[in-house]
Amino acid sequence: MRTPEGVTITLVRGDITRQSVDVIVNAANSSLLGGGGVDGAIHRRGGPEILAACRKLRASQYGKGLRTGLAVATTAGELDARWVVHTVGPVWSSSEDRSALLASCYRESLRTAAELGARTVAFPAVSTGIYGWPMDDGARIAVHTVRQEAVAPVEEVRFVLFDAYAYAEFEAALEARG
Repeated sequence: MRTPEGVTITLVRGDITRQSVDVIVNAANSSLLGGGGVDGAIHRRGGPEILAACRKLRASQYGKGLRTGLAVATTAGELDARWVVHTVGPVWSSSEDRSALLASCYRESLRTAAELGARTVAFPAVSTGIYGWPMDDGARIAVHTVRQEAVAPVEEVRFVLFDAYAYAEFEAALEARG
């Protein structure tokens, strides 16, 4: 699928740490120092260079951690990518609409990737794991935001989805218009 700006959006079922792209987006926690899920997998496979870069960020402008909805880039270490863009997704809430924060994760990650000159970007399904965001809604927000926000130099955005359920939800969101 192509966006109005000519950016190709693709779906891949698999392991985001195995993608060969310019930018791998990390669904990080605010500490930037690793965690579980996608965050832990990226830190493990990427090696100590990513953690060292994150520690430098924490020692400078992100002393209190990265705020929800923002994004920051580091080296990709041993990953087959040039950079990792870390973004902190919101925890889902049934009593408070945090959709704008989730959309901001995708928008700020794309902005950061474009500033780096990245042409290919791989996203996980931000906030849909331990943070509890419903997969169908997370997919809808992700696809809508990428359709609206992806611009040159970015040429391809991949949503890399770990299982068949996530893939099906993103496929439905991609096929939906509006």
